[in-house]
Amino acid sequence: MELHFEELLQKITEFIKSEAKTETIVGEQFQLGEFLCVPVIKVGMGFGSGGGEGVEGKIRKGEGMGAGAGMGIEPIGFLVTKGDEISFLEAGKTHGLAAAFEKVPDLIEKLAENRRKEREMA
Repeated sequence: MELHFEELLQKITEFIKSEAKTETIVGEQFQLGEFLCVPVIKVGMGFGSGGGEGVEGKIRKGEGMGAGAGMGIEPIGFLVTKGDEISFLEAGKTHGLAAAFEKVPDLIEKLAENRRKEREMA
C-alpha cells in the first residue's frame, strides 16, 4: 500500500483555495449608503497521517496507513469603510454574525440624518 502524501496535500490545498473564501462562506462585499462592508472570516486547519508494517515469522505480514484532515471556518465580522476611514465590526462568539447586522439600522439612521442635514443646508 502506497500513500501519495504530496498528491493528497496538493488536492487538499486546491480545495481550500477554491472553497475557503469569504465569498463562499459569508458572501460578497456590499455597499450600504456611503459605507462599503467587507465580510471577514477565520480559517483553521490541521492534518495528520501515520503508517506502519509488521512481520511475524514467514507467514504473517501486515501493514496499515491512515490520514486525516480537518478545517474550521468562522465568520468574525466586517471591515467597514467610508472615504478614508476604516473600522471593524466584530461578530463575537457570544453574539454571532447577528451582532454585525444589528448595527445596520444605526448606519442607515446615520445616513438618513446626514442627508437631512445636507438638504437643510442647501
